[in-house]
Amino acid sequence: MDEDSKPLLGSVQAGEYYTDSLDSKQRRPFHVEPRNIVGDDVQERVSSEASALSSRVHYYGRLTASSDRLLVPPDHVIPSPEDIYIYSPLGTAFKVQGGDSTAKNPSIVTIFAIWNTMMGTSILSMPWGIKQAGFTLGIIIIVLMGLLTLYCCYRVLKSTKSIPYVDTSDWEFPDVCKYYFGGFGKWSSLVFSLVSLIGAMVVYWVLMSNFLFNTGKFIYNYVHNVNTSDTFGTNGTDRVICPYPNLDPDGDSSTLQYYAGENSTGQVFDLWWSKTNTIPFYLIVLLLPLLNFRSASFFARFTFLGTLSVVYLIFLVTYKAIRLGFHLDFHWFDSSTFFVPEFRSLFPQLTGVLTLAFFIHNCIITLMKNNKHQENNVRDLSLAYLLVGLTYLYVGVLIFAAFPSPPLSKECIEPNFLDNFPSSDVLVFVARACLLFQMTTVYPLLGYLVRVQLMGQLFGDHYPSFLHVFILNILVVGAGVLMARFYPNIGSIIRYSGALCGLALVFVLPSLIHLTSLNRRGELRWPSAVFHGFLVLLGVANLFGQFFM
Repeated sequence: MDEDSKPLLGSVQAGEYYTDSLDSKQRRPFHVEPRNIVGDDVQERVSSEASALSSRVHYYGRLTASSDRLLVPPDHVIPSPEDIYIYSPLGTAFKVQGGDSTAKNPSIVTIFAIWNTMMGTSILSMPWGIKQAGFTLGIIIIVLMGLLTLYCCYRVLKSTKSIPYVDTSDWEFPDVCKYYFGGFGKWSSLVFSLVSLIGAMVVYWVLMSNFLFNTGKFIYNYVHNVNTSDTFGTNGTDRVICPYPNLDPDGDSSTLQYYAGENSTGQVFDLWWSKTNTIPFYLIVLLLPLLNFRSASFFARFTFLGTLSVVYLIFLVTYKAIRLGFHLDFHWFDSSTFFVPEFRSLFPQLTGVLTLAFFIHNCIITLMKNNKHQENNVRDLSLAYLLVGLTYLYVGVLIFAAFPSPPLSKECIEPNFLDNFPSSDVLVFVARACLLFQMTTVYPLLGYLVRVQLMGQLFGDHYPSFLHVFILNILVVGAGVLMARFYPNIGSIIRYSGALCGLALVFVLPSLIHLTSLNRRGELRWPSAVFHGFLVLLGVANLFGQFFM
């Protein structure tokens, strides 16, 4: 067994006995005679035989290296699962309840865990992405990008299995990259993983500024009974607005969305409550202190809000589509006053967004370790991707189809489709308020992941000092403030960061690792080399397409 090369006892802090979530591969116990087991009665001291065995196990653990099998205790020393206990330095032994099975998740939980992890801010940009690519081509691209990213994710999941004679049970994808490409592989995977995390934090800051602005504006108008009319939009109870109506079909004019979106509600209020001039700076007071917490466990308790927010968005999209109806007119290659062509040259903008929308490659190995039936990993991963793809298609297609054209042009669809609804819309206000609270709790988690990855590699400590952490947080928050102040276009931020991190972690590294593994085993054939080389070229083209389209 590969895991026999590990010491029988790992380091466990005294007083911490989370036996229900014990990983026996990390804290491998030894056998204790039943008469010495501690139950609900008064605790007894462990016998001298058990203590002697404990000392020998510690001794072997110090002598045995991770790859040295000479002094590994034989299998018959390891007790059966029902006789596994944890030895305490205090002289007592505690029985493990349930073993590994209680820590594993059934397939349905694993599938929805992947779905919930992938469902992020990209869902708000799906209608805009379809508009940029064209309705028909947009649907085709979503399907194809889902299949390509699924295959690359499958290659990441299988990458640890292709390494012979090494225990990879606790490896992550950066460890695989280091095994094949040395320090360059490890640091490249780390850098591009940080790009995805920091890019997500920047998008969150822009969106939180947007949501906080519209939420405060709704409350102010309601309290002061202010009736505002947006610059350009439809009439009726379910109003749809065009924040910047004079659009250039081939431009990226949505960066100017805030000029028409900030309607006059009062000179003093407008001066101190501005989407770009003041709100991004107000968020510093709230979020910068939260980033300096040593642990993010408190914020992890609110991760379920992400699922509730997505479910509410699906309800909102369905309700708006029913109320507005469908407005489609097919023009295959030529533009019209109110509609866009079915095939547009701006399609790389959608592929960039989708690269980040389908991105879960840097944590898929960890998520799948908790799957109860490991033989179903590929099936469960495929079903999760299918669910994610259907969710993106549902939101993107319904909002695009229901957007009222005429009187509004499809070009008015914003990178954040909630901006196409007035701040006075109650249902949209609820969506913005829920997303604001959810993002406020997730943002410190993303900052914690950035800190753990960067500080752990540079200093060997996740929290080297308050000064180190504070400087890092200032840099990350500063990036978010600058983007929210000068370039509040989440569509472009998502596509650039998605194409950049996707180049390495989605297309290049998984393909090169697979080809290298096949070559070392003497199994590399030209069809596989051509196909995976094509994936690498797609990743490069996807990145360059963001700058030239």
